[in-house]
Amino acid sequence: MSTTTEPAAAPVAVAGPAKAAGRGPWRLVWDQLWAKGSARFGLITVALMVLLTALAGPLSALGGWTPDEFDKRAIDPYLGGLPIGDFGGIGTRHWLGVEPATGRDLFARVLHGGQTSLLIAFTATAVVVVVGTLTGIVAGYFGGRTDAVLSRVMDLTMSFPSLIFMISMMSVAKDVNRIVLMTLVIGLFGWPGIARVVRGQTLSLKHREYVDAAKVGGARSWRILTREILPNVSGPIIAYTTLLIPGMIATEAALSYLGVGVRPPTPSWGQMIAESIVHYETDPTYFLIPTVFLFLAVLAFTLLGDALRDILDPRGGRS
Repeated sequence: MSTTTEPAAAPVAVAGPAKAAGRGPWRLVWDQLWAKGSARFGLITVALMVLLTALAGPLSALGGWTPDEFDKRAIDPYLGGLPIGDFGGIGTRHWLGVEPATGRDLFARVLHGGQTSLLIAFTATAVVVVVGTLTGIVAGYFGGRTDAVLSRVMDLTMSFPSLIFMISMMSVAKDVNRIVLMTLVIGLFGWPGIARVVRGQTLSLKHREYVDAAKVGGARSWRILTREILPNVSGPIIAYTTLLIPGMIATEAALSYLGVGVRPPTPSWGQMIAESIVHYETDPTYFLIPTVFLFLAVLAFTLLGDALRDILDPRGGRS
């Protein structure tokens, strides 16, 4: 049994009056997020994006169209398949218009495309955070040869031309699940950044009095890592995780835009933007809709991540 002589560091810098109110640290995080305009915008937008994409199936059914259903009545065959009506065919029949040449409903496709893009971004981020946290905390705590080996692996991974490797892997691999492959490939090159952050935090914590007290009390390394150190690096990890997601969304969109992402007919925002380039001059609405959704998602997660970093890791936010 370990005896602590110093309380674990709180994940949030708390003002005196607020502390006296008896509210928990995560309630204080929420209060500070909600008080900041940019963070509030990011939080609301992220919640709406996640809700809309999670309910893509029911919402598409409410609109009356599936993402792969053609509507030949919505396009003009004598004008190269351009949507009939203003702004890409937006109306009561198709809420965000239709795709040129096919007549597929853009409302259904942009929701399902967001579902694909966010699924890949979230799962790739989860891979990065788990691998990076484990590697960083082990390297920082044990030090010595373990730290040297893991640090060299981090350096090697960060120096590798990741984008070229991603494109090559996605081009060569044919008969595989593209979503799983993209998740693993993106996650393979993303973990060293968070590993370095966690390693640095662990180095500053492993000689604290409460860690020494746990060692004297006979606690094993695994217990010390999970009970004493990990809770005290959770703030920076959460902040860094939120900042990782917009990069993952952009990476998935870039790979899909280059034609090595998910395969049609499965939609994604990057794939839709790539397909819309051909019709940009004749139907700019088709280009604008997935681009706006992608922009808002990246912006919202970035604003939310910046605010969380300032609250949970104020020293890191100033560096």
